[in-house]
Amino acid sequence: MIALREVANQVSRSYGLGEMDNPVVQQSSDYYVVNLRLPLDEETLAVVIRDALTKQELQTDFEYGIYDCDTDRIIYGAYIAWDKGAPQPKARVLPKTDEFLNYFGIRFPKKSSFFLGNLRFWMASTGITLAVVIFFFYAMFVVLQQRRLSEIQKDFINNMTHEFQTPISTIQIAADILGQDKIRDQPERYHKYVTIIKQENQRLKRQVETLLTTAKEEQGKFNVTKQLVDIHQIVDEVISSKLLDTSIEVVRCFEADRSIISADPEHFHNIVRNLVDNACKYAQESPKITLRTYNQGTQLIFQIRDEGIGISPEYLPKIFDRFFRVPTGNIHNVKGFGLGLNYVQTVVHAHQWQISVQSQPEIGTEFTLTIPQE
Repeated sequence: MIALREVANQVSRSYGLGEMDNPVVQQSSDYYVVNLRLPLDEETLAVVIRDALTKQELQTDFEYGIYDCDTDRIIYGAYIAWDKGAPQPKARVLPKTDEFLNYFGIRFPKKSSFFLGNLRFWMASTGITLAVVIFFFYAMFVVLQQRRLSEIQKDFINNMTHEFQTPISTIQIAADILGQDKIRDQPERYHKYVTIIKQENQRLKRQVETLLTTAKEEQGKFNVTKQLVDIHQIVDEVISSKLLDTSIEVVRCFEADRSIISADPEHFHNIVRNLVDNACKYAQESPKITLRTYNQGTQLIFQIRDEGIGISPEYLPKIFDRFFRVPTGNIHNVKGFGLGLNYVQTVVHAHQWQISVQSQPEIGTEFTLTIPQE
């Protein structure tokens, strides 16, 4: 349309006439009539049309004809092929119109294939551009992911070094004191340091087990050996051992009449200890923990609730992720691998149990274990 409008206005300007607003009328999908105002010879018109199409980068074949008012019909001009070696089709009768007095008609027989070819070109260009953009964003994603993994690895090594160094140093100090001759004359101090060594040794053992469990899970070799155990007995054992080295307030609400479950005793013991340790780590002041059990149909529900700093809603979906640790701002006294809750979830899934968490900042957190009972 733009090229044909330019043809009409160029002819008008050549005769000193003004430009027209709507000199082109589309008769069909590939046929147009264009107002000339004044007659024009065929050869000149063909040159003008070709130049206008070239300026618009429309290199497509066309055929045209000029209306002759004396004979009241369109005199066929020619078929202009862009490829000069192409065969010339037979002349066609171009339809007339009553829109204008002097006009020419023009048909683009290859209009569909021309625009389809251009469309394919643009589609190909768009596809290539899209592929480049996708590759760029993927590369950025990989770079950021590698950077994040590098930071996680660095934090993990630092935390692991600290977590292993503390019990090793404590055991070393206690062993040096027990090596002194005078300690044998002080039975209370002797038993105290023996107890410290046992506790720190158990702490190291649990840390190594957590790392081994993570490695086995990655290799698909993690298994549990189920036995019938009393959940109340295991919880009491964990709390009793925890009370030896820290001051915590424990509220027991053991409402379950049926407390026997099928579980791996060692791994379940570690689950309870991990959850209790978390409750103590993130306590605001003196730790207060509420332990509750009750039966619900054929299931036993075990809940651990604390009154600590809580977890923000945006972090709740991530707390079971490996190496993830809830940010604590400028507080850096909470150490760990970031594997504790991931270990808990691994053991829970291996037992085919369910675990859920509810938390509110500055109010506290509650973990709920749903354990089927046969």
